[in-house]
Amino acid sequence: MRVLVTGGAGFIGSHLCDRLIAEGHRVACVDNFLTGSDANVAHLRSHPSFTSIRHDITKPLDPPGALDYVLHFASPASPMDYLKYPLETLKVGSAGTLNALEMAKAAGAIFFMASTSEIYGDPQVHPQPESYWGHVNSVGPRAVYDEAKRFAEAATMAYHRTFGLPIRIVRIFNSYGPRMRLEDGRAIPTFIAQALRGEPLTVFGSGAQTRSFCYIDDLVEGIRRLMDSSLQEPVNLGNPDERSLLDVAKIILKAFGQPLDRLEFRPLPVDDPKQRRPDITRARQLLRWEPRVGFAEGLQRTIQWFQRAAAAGTIRDTSGSRPRG
Repeated sequence: MRVLVTGGAGFIGSHLCDRLIAEGHRVACVDNFLTGSDANVAHLRSHPSFTSIRHDITKPLDPPGALDYVLHFASPASPMDYLKYPLETLKVGSAGTLNALEMAKAAGAIFFMASTSEIYGDPQVHPQPESYWGHVNSVGPRAVYDEAKRFAEAATMAYHRTFGLPIRIVRIFNSYGPRMRLEDGRAIPTFIAQALRGEPLTVFGSGAQTRSFCYIDDLVEGIRRLMDSSLQEPVNLGNPDERSLLDVAKIILKAFGQPLDRLEFRPLPVDDPKQRRPDITRARQLLRWEPRVGFAEGLQRTIQWFQRAAAAGTIRDTSGSRPRG
């Protein structure tokens, strides 16, 4: 296949590029490196089937040859990033999505939209099925990301209904693994960063708020199955193993051999979701997919990657970072 991946140098995008190249496909990675990293795809640059294009997808881009898929993964994805880049987040979800849709339409390609569990907001239904419309504060600080993704889903469906464009929509729940940025503000990399520096782990509120963490290899497998399916409706991908952030912090402290009370509590951020767990019935039934990597194993792999990166000096000091959802 000939595949274009917007945001291909990001955390998820780069792992997806790896998978596609390993399968023998041709991949064009499009990224402006606002939050993505050139280091994430540096090992692919010499591969004859890989092309890297530095470009801001909020501006039109002519398709680089024939395409079978356009995978739209471009967007700041962590609270720290989209609060730092609110306008860029809104633009990539709106203008960026429309440009990517136009590329797919012009190339006769399948359009794959990377959406998010954040479209459910602070949910009043638990766990969250794809049929749930969500509970989003449209004027809150997180709205720049939530509403950008909701617009992107609406635009994707409009192109499908108006032009018959074949589409796939994945709603990604919290994922983790190697290549996350320590400074991106999400819980797992920030807890690991603080543990690496011997600092107390910062927990917001009481830490009772829950998340469901899916290891990156499982997520990529689900994405590939959705790509190869004929499903036109949104599909949740995530791990229904729900854990409180306080429990996650204590597991990471234990992994580093640090006292379990080495915690620092801070006020809960505005609109921080209290519960987050995917209903993956649709993925199980229609994609025959469910996560395989347990949290203990995935966390061990992630910690080891960060430890190696820290020893090699390839990650930045993130002193002062605070974890978000």
